[in-house]
Amino acid sequence: MAPVLAAAIALAAACGSSAVPTPEPGPTSAPAGPTAITPVLATTVLEVGRQRVAFLLTTSKGLIKAPTALVTPVFLDAGAAGEAGEPLEAVFNLWPYGVRGSYSAYADFDRAGRWRLDIQVDNPNGDDETEIEVEVLAKSPVPAVGRTALLSITKTLGGDGSPVRIEDLTTDYTPDPDLYQLTIKEAVESPLPSVVVFASPAFCTTPTCGPQVDTVTELKDAHPGVANYIHVEIYDNPADIQGDLNRAEIFSVVDDWGLTAIEDYFNESWTFILAADGRITDRFEGFATLDELEAALLPVLPNT
Repeated sequence: MAPVLAAAIALAAACGSSAVPTPEPGPTSAPAGPTAITPVLATTVLEVGRQRVAFLLTTSKGLIKAPTALVTPVFLDAGAAGEAGEPLEAVFNLWPYGVRGSYSAYADFDRAGRWRLDIQVDNPNGDDETEIEVEVLAKSPVPAVGRTALLSITKTLGGDGSPVRIEDLTTDYTPDPDLYQLTIKEAVESPLPSVVVFASPAFCTTPTCGPQVDTVTELKDAHPGVANYIHVEIYDNPADIQGDLNRAEIFSVVDDWGLTAIEDYFNESWTFILAADGRITDRFEGFATLDELEAALLPVLPNT
């Protein structure tokens, strides 16, 4: 088995046990040799403005876990040599189970087009530089930072007063009822900030959706009563799926938030931080750690 393929399989296996195995996104580029670094882009939806960029770095010997990496965005459409921006520090974030993790930094893309991320990292076992080419959109289909959240009527345990089973709301095997108390509309119209996670815990593309919902529960437990916490299941009929995704139907709110308009989107998680006025202040494509979510939530909490 090729080393890169083995690393990708190990990555999927380490992400969690609650998800049905599905194809893992492949490396962004093939390694040039046994000492080369292979980058894997975790945030595929990028647009003009400031946003989180996340990526994994692997080698034939496994995942690189150096504490930080240096990232320099380069605008390629400016000419053959490119136009380099200010270097950014990307921090390594350990994922659940303490085996895998990704780097993340906040990049400010000032124009649409082709960009390259030049990456430098401490790699005692080989090369210490690699690069990723990305396409930055003028506007993505997913609500951007700065926009007001849609007033979506999502499913709750309260419903219209009729009995609702939690298994009709989520594919999570151990759901947290607190995440199904308010609709997004009710949360936006409340005086509190909100955390909204779109995910299908049992059917995640990269097996991190279950841990992502669990991480939102951890965030809720760390900051109770000062924000709204909501999980929106990707599928409209979780109780009917019974392990067969051919029966699955996408929840209409997932369409409304633009997730199904993403190229090659299957069911990867997205998490949004909303200020008390309903403005989106941060968004996370794919898995975000408790530290990342907390750092995004704290600035919008009252009296912080």
